[in-house]
Amino acid sequence: MIGDLIFVLLALLTIVPAIWVVFSPNIVHAGFALLFTLLGAAGLYAYMGADFIAITQLMVYVGGVLVLVLFTVMMTRVPHGEKRRRGLDRFVPAAVFAALTFAVLYKVITAVDWQGSAQDPQATVAVIGTNLMTAYIFPFEYVSLVLLVA
Repeated sequence: MIGDLIFVLLALLTIVPAIWVVFSPNIVHAGFALLFTLLGAAGLYAYMGADFIAITQLMVYVGGVLVLVLFTVMMTRVPHGEKRRRGLDRFVPAAVFAALTFAVLYKVITAVDWQGSAQDPQATVAVIGTNLMTAYIFPFEYVSLVLLVA
């Protein structure tokens, strides 16, 4: 019962700000709503037992990408007085894309057999860290050098 309540609260923390991101006329407010959407997604990952993905979500997206986006948005000037397209014709391409995306997602969701076995979540950070420093040390160092050059 309490687990369902936690899931519903985290889902609301993810979905409601996501809707605000889409429909917000102010881009700074949309950026801050995106912060809460990403925090909700990290909470859902942590709730599912994917602790490494939850921390990665916080560090990479909330800590890096979102801060960069907000600084960029706040430091740019948007010229005022530009004419915007009015009417419903500006929503047609987005509506078609959304309908196609919904159709594909519906097909995938209904095609998958969701009868899985419920297992207790295992901690993944220690396993990932051990594998990165033993079995996958060469690819790890190679990727770090590629990122350093980039």
